Amino acid sequence: MNETAKAFTEIETVALDDADSAIVICDQTRLPAECTAVSLHTQKEIHDAIYRLMVRGAPAIGITAGMAYYLAAKEHLTNAPDLSAAALTDLLVKDKTYMASARPTAVNLFWALDRMERVYLSVKERPHAEILSVLRAECEEIKAEDIRVCRAIGEYGLTLVKPRDGILTHCNAGRLAAAKYGTATAPIYLGEERGYHFHVYADETRPLLQGARLTAYELYHAGVDVTLICDNMSASVMKQGLVQAVFVGCDRVAANGDTANKIGTSVVACVAKEYGVPIYVCAPTATIDMTCSSGAEIPIEQRRPEEVTDMWYQTKMAPDGVKVYNPAFDVTDHSLIAGIVTEYGIARPPYREAFQAIFAEKEQKQKEKH
Repeated sequence: MNETAKAFTEIETVALDDADSAIVICDQTRLPAECTAVSLHTQKEIHDAIYRLMVRGAPAIGITAGMAYYLAAKEHLTNAPDLSAAALTDLLVKDKTYMASARPTAVNLFWALDRMERVYLSVKERPHAEILSVLRAECEEIKAEDIRVCRAIGEYGLTLVKPRDGILTHCNAGRLAAAKYGTATAPIYLGEERGYHFHVYADETRPLLQGARLTAYELYHAGVDVTLICDNMSASVMKQGLVQAVFVGCDRVAANGDTANKIGTSVVACVAKEYGVPIYVCAPTATIDMTCSSGAEIPIEQRRPEEVTDMWYQTKMAPDGVKVYNPAFDVTDHSLIAGIVTEYGIARPPYREAFQAIFAEKEQKQKEKH
């Protein structure tokens, strides 16, 4: 095992270093050449890390946001021990608004910030030490919960495939996008543990190459039989019968089952339909936005043109002044999706009714737990 691979096995995607008042992340912009842990101390550093994709993937973004909220409260109370509850609340509202601007498509970002705010408001009149203790426990629980959720998604996803199946995935919804198993890769990792011997085809995922730099990297070093393909090769491998299922993650699911995921996912879905290959979206219930009626309402982040024209090239690979369209995500229509795999089961069309049943089961299990 080379040094980069060894470092990858030892670095967590996201971790709280409370002693240093920092969030420690694996800087994904440096992979696969370099696996480096970076400490983020200020709200700006955390915001920039999310925006610049140093930390990315819906679950990992949610975990980071929860920790950011806690660190914001800790910083305010450390700097001003006599701060009133009203003043602290005002400051945290501003911090939350700022952090939410980092990635407008990722619903887990808002979900985690809202969750931390609800917990804070329930204890805001208590002593400062108690407030911080409660907030720290909550942000750590978001992370622990992600591990449980992703494993459950993996268990359900594993029922959809057979040993030695070919699986195609797009972008990175793996360990690097979460705390441990990932979402779309959770069935792959569990299958590897159980001797399923899947063959995985990883799309490169232009223009930021998350499939090449991240998915191929982590699966290869985990011992998974993985083959990297260019984005425009998905039809070729499906036509040859090399792929029996497609697993992808997502950043937001609308109430009707439309999903927003990394740009190019909708192309994969159209190709999969043509060749009769089912595509499954792996989505924690935290990613399902029932206030969003369809994919038409999901904001799509537009990113810098240099990601298309300059990044990864020694010299610019397009004429100066040419227009560039660079949306970070596209929306896959619900009609193309065979199932949406959650930690409470697999939703099938019609999705609105399926989601309602899943949320009812989630509520019931949470009541039983408490």
